[in-house]
Amino acid sequence: MSDDIHFYEPRAGHGLPHNPFNAIVAPRPIGWISSADEHGTLNLAPYSFFNAFNYTPPIVGFASVGYKDSVANIERTGEFGWNLATRPLAEQMNASCEAVDPDVDEFALANLTPTPSRVIGAPRVAEAQVSFECRLSQLIRLTGADGTETETWLVLGEVVGVHIARHLLVDGVYDTAAAAPILRGGGPADYFEITAEALFKMHRPNQER
Repeated sequence: MSDDIHFYEPRAGHGLPHNPFNAIVAPRPIGWISSADEHGTLNLAPYSFFNAFNYTPPIVGFASVGYKDSVANIERTGEFGWNLATRPLAEQMNASCEAVDPDVDEFALANLTPTPSRVIGAPRVAEAQVSFECRLSQLIRLTGADGTETETWLVLGEVVGVHIARHLLVDGVYDTAAAAPILRGGGPADYFEITAEALFKMHRPNQER
């Protein structure tokens, strides 16, 4: 194999100062997940393994490394919110990831406002320009190729309600860059912001223009 290529088998270690996996599969949308337990105790936490997985019905999901409060709440109540993390809210999003006891309200910790959802019991972040209301569709403990269970849980939820700040709808079309969403990069502290300057257009073959 060429010396110009660094190859490694993950089970044997990467041999680099920092694991490159997260930096390669990046930048990634942030799963800023709001939930509540059956007693109404609120939880808000960001997850860097998050994405959309289906169009109709719309399904989003996040993976939690460890069975954390968000997963426990969602398993018990069957509901969660997703809130768009943007550049103006970056520091507050980061504050909400602090490891605290289950009875600590991360909304208060990050100086954010919980606001009621329309069709689910879990709150959303009032300051977020976009939020999804979700109902749990699947909760899956991930396994390796050999069937060994990992300590990671994949939470999938159907989006049953969508909140969008009206100024982000330009002639009825959602303006991604106008919201200034942030995404998780690699390394211990890397993030990216989407801006209008980063936009380019490319139509699919045979797609109507």
